[in-house]
Amino acid sequence: MRIDLHCHSTASDGTDTPAELVRNAAAAGLDVVALTDHDTTRGYAEAIAALPEGLTLVTGAELSCRVDGISLHMLAYLFDPEEPALLAERELVRDDRVPRAQGMVAKLNALGVPVTWEQVERIAAGGSVGRPHVASALVELGVVPTVSDAFTEEWLADGGRAFVEKHETDPCEAIRLIKGAGGVAVFAHPAAAKRGRTVPESVIAEMAAAGLDGIEVDHMDHDLDARARLRGLAKELGLLVTGSSDYHGSRKTVSLGAYTTDPEVYGEITRRATGAFPVPGAGGI
Repeated sequence: MRIDLHCHSTASDGTDTPAELVRNAAAAGLDVVALTDHDTTRGYAEAIAALPEGLTLVTGAELSCRVDGISLHMLAYLFDPEEPALLAERELVRDDRVPRAQGMVAKLNALGVPVTWEQVERIAAGGSVGRPHVASALVELGVVPTVSDAFTEEWLADGGRAFVEKHETDPCEAIRLIKGAGGVAVFAHPAAAKRGRTVPESVIAEMAAAGLDGIEVDHMDHDLDARARLRGLAKELGLLVTGSSDYHGSRKTVSLGAYTTDPEVYGEITRRATGAFPVPGAGGI
């Protein structure tokens, strides 16, 4: 089995619609794909309706968190999307995205960059707006060559000249909410240092004590040394180890299925989840 547990659609900051995502996942030879858009479940219905036969969909989300001034992301799998406490927190985070992005536009304007809010809205196309949409605007204007090049201290990285904070959940609280909604919590790309500061292992240990299920190890932003260190930490803390592409369509160079999760780990994730079940494909529409 080929299992990719971290993918984005146009419901947040990917460039594939949810329907295109599942079709492309099947074409890439995946058996299981997870839809994990940022702080939203809006893409579920479209992805399920288009799900090809032979492909299983894991519903999820990537939740925005912050601890000690450091941003991080928590992957939530197979939770009940209507559970009130987690739903309220997702809405709180999502509602803060628009004023945050508008604040980044204002800072860029002050720096002499002629980006407009209308441009960012057009790029987001109704999705959950975020920094990648602002980064894409910078690419359109020729300010930076790629989206990744916008995530530097010069521009949009944490603490960068155009960075604006938003409401983000404490990771231990996020874990509590995910578990309360019957889901499984996995810390996304914990050693992705090029995105900004990363949390120390002591914080991961605190998250493990709070009920964290696993950490994402095999990821494009982790070199071999980081993966080896994270595998050792996972073993020490009794955490599951996942791998995934963090696919964003054409917004990133990584392809679907570039990194995958072991079938036994996937089986354990589905065993632990009580909020939802994987959806088997029925041929799509």
